[in-house]
Amino acid sequence: MHEHDVLVIGGGGAGLRAAIAAQEEGADVAIVTKLHPVRSHTGAAEGGINAAIREGDSWDLHAYDTMKGSDYLGDAPAIETLAQDSPEETIQLEHWGMPFSREDDGTVSQRPFGGLSFPRTTYAGAETGHHLLHTMYEQVVKRGIQVYDEWYVSELAVTDEDDPSERTCHGVVGYDIKTGQVEGFKARNGVILATGGLGQVYDHTTNAVANTGDGAAMAYRAGVPLEDMEFIQFHPTTLPSTGVLISEGVRGEGGILYNAEGERFMFEYGYANNDGELASRDVVSRAELTEINEGRGVEDEYVYLDMRHLGEERITDRLENILHLARDFEGVDGLEEPMPVKPGQHYAMGGIETNEHGQTCIDGLYAAGECACVSVHGSNRLGGNALPELIVFGARAGRHAAGTDLGEPEIATGRDEEFEREDGLDTPVDPGAVGGASDAVADGGERTDGSRSSSDARSDGGTAVASADDVVQRAVENQRTRIDRLLNEDSGVQQAELREKLQKSMTQNVNVFRNEEGLKTALEDIREVRERYEDVYVDDPSRTFNTDLIHTIEMQNLLDLAEAITLGALARDEFRGAHWRQEHQERKDDEWLKHTMLAWNDGSPELYYKPVILEGEEDTYEPKVRSY
Repeated sequence: MHEHDVLVIGGGGAGLRAAIAAQEEGADVAIVTKLHPVRSHTGAAEGGINAAIREGDSWDLHAYDTMKGSDYLGDAPAIETLAQDSPEETIQLEHWGMPFSREDDGTVSQRPFGGLSFPRTTYAGAETGHHLLHTMYEQVVKRGIQVYDEWYVSELAVTDEDDPSERTCHGVVGYDIKTGQVEGFKARNGVILATGGLGQVYDHTTNAVANTGDGAAMAYRAGVPLEDMEFIQFHPTTLPSTGVLISEGVRGEGGILYNAEGERFMFEYGYANNDGELASRDVVSRAELTEINEGRGVEDEYVYLDMRHLGEERITDRLENILHLARDFEGVDGLEEPMPVKPGQHYAMGGIETNEHGQTCIDGLYAAGECACVSVHGSNRLGGNALPELIVFGARAGRHAAGTDLGEPEIATGRDEEFEREDGLDTPVDPGAVGGASDAVADGGERTDGSRSSSDARSDGGTAVASADDVVQRAVENQRTRIDRLLNEDSGVQQAELREKLQKSMTQNVNVFRNEEGLKTALEDIREVRERYEDVYVDDPSRTFNTDLIHTIEMQNLLDLAEAITLGALARDEFRGAHWRQEHQERKDDEWLKHTMLAWNDGSPELYYKPVILEGEEDTYEPKVRSY
C-alpha cells in the first residue's frame, strides 16, 4: 500500500496546482494520474486566463461579468474568490516562467472574450493550456513531487456511515495500466479529485477520449451530491468532422461568423446586437444552430468563421495553432478561406459539490477544476474562466488538504433537512443502479459498478469503526474482484457498443435544444444501456495496457453522469444559461433561483435543491435580464 499525506487524483491544471500548493505547505504529496501530466486535457485549452491585472480593470468587474454570465446561478463567495485570487495566481505563473504573449512595450497581452466588459483574457498564443501544463509540471519535477503515472483510479476508499456527511475518505484504489496490478493508496490528510471533464458522454465533443468524468462519478457513488449537472456548455466553434476546438480567441481578435448567405447573422438577425460574435457562448451556440435549422447553414451542418481580414502577421503571431488545426482536420487554410464551425460539447458547469476551499461533505475528500462545482460558473461559463478556476481552487484545495487554515467557508456542503426535495419528477423509467439500493450480489455486496451496499461493507456487523488501512484494503479487494470478473467473462456485450448508443442518444436528446420528449427518450436509452451493462465483458484478457478494460470501467461513470445530466435537465423547467427548454422559454427566478442537487443514495438517485448565494462581499447581485 502506498501512503502519503495528500493524494491528488489527476495530473491536469487543477491537479498540478493542488499538488504544488500542498507541497509548499509541507505535505508529502503524490499525484495519481491515468495520463502523463502533460498529456492531460488542460493542454487543449487555447483561449486564456481571465485576470484583472490591467489599469482600468478590477476584480469586482470580473466578478460581475462572471455572475451575469452564470445567469445568476453562480454563488457569490466562489465567484468573488475567483476574481480576487486570479491576478496573484496568474502573476505566479509568469514568475514560474510561463511564456505569456506580450505587447511591444513588454506588458503581458490581454484580449477581449465573450461576455467580458474589459479585455482581461491573458494568453500565450492559442496554446495557453499547453504552456500552463508544462510550466506547472516543471514545478512538480523541480520539487520532487511523486507522480504515479498511468495509474487509473477506479474507487474511493470511504467509510460507510449512513449519513454521507459523517463519512471519511482514507484513500483510493489504483490500477497500474502497465502491469495490471491493483493497489491501495492511503491518504493521511486528504484526497483531492482533479479528474477533469465528462465530454465522452457525447459523441461530438472537444474533450479527449480520456475525459470520462471519473472523479465526479466516484464521488457521487461514495455519497457526495452532484450539483447543477444539467448545465452543459456547447462551444460555438468546433470543427465539424472531429469536434476539435477553435479558440474563442479567434473571435476575440476580431474573427466574424457568417451563414451560407454571407450574412453576419449575430447582428443581422438580432442575436446579440451589441456584442455580436463576443456574446456569451450559450447565446452564440443557439444562434448558430438556429441558422442551421432555418436553412441558412452551410450544407445544413455548420456556419463559417472568418479571420482572413486580420492579416497573416497578426494571425501567425496570436493564432498560429488555429491554422494548423483547420488545415490538419478540415483541409482549410485559414489565411485564404473561412473555417467551418458548429457547436460541440465542451464543458460541464456542474459537478462535485464543494465549498470555496475545495471540501466536499465527506471528510478528507476534496475536488477542484472541471470535476467540481463550487459554483463559479452557474448555468453558463464565460470563456477564459476555466483556467483561473483550475489554479485558484486547485491551490486552495491543496493548501487546505495540507492542513492550512483558510478560515470558515461561506458555502455549505451536504444535505440540510430544510432543503426542498423533488418528489414529483415524472420519469419513464426508474433511474439509478439496476435493482436500486437492494442490488447487492452474492459475492459480498459488490455490484457491476464496483460499489458495495453499505450493509455489507463492515466486517463485524457494523458495530466497530474500521481502521483507515482496513477501509483502503477493503476497497482494493472490491476492485480486484470486479476486474477479475470482467477479465474472466468470455461472452456478453462489449463497452464500445454501449458507449456508442449512449453518446448518440445524449447528442440527439440532451444537446443545445432540449424538450421533455427527448429528455425522457434519453432516460429510457440510458436505462437500456445500464441493464445491458450488467452483461458487459472484456474481450482482451491481458493485464498489460488493457485499454478495453479501462474503457469498460469508464463506461459505468459515463452512465451515471449521463443520467444525472438528464434528470437535472428534465427537472429544471425553465430557460437559464446553457439550459434551453422548448416548453419553457423564460427564466423563472421566483421558482428556479436554486441549485439542482442529486444524491446517489446507494443506487437510488434523489433530487433536491439548495438556494443560490447572491450576497457578495459588499453588495447583493440582483438578477437582471442577460443581454449582449
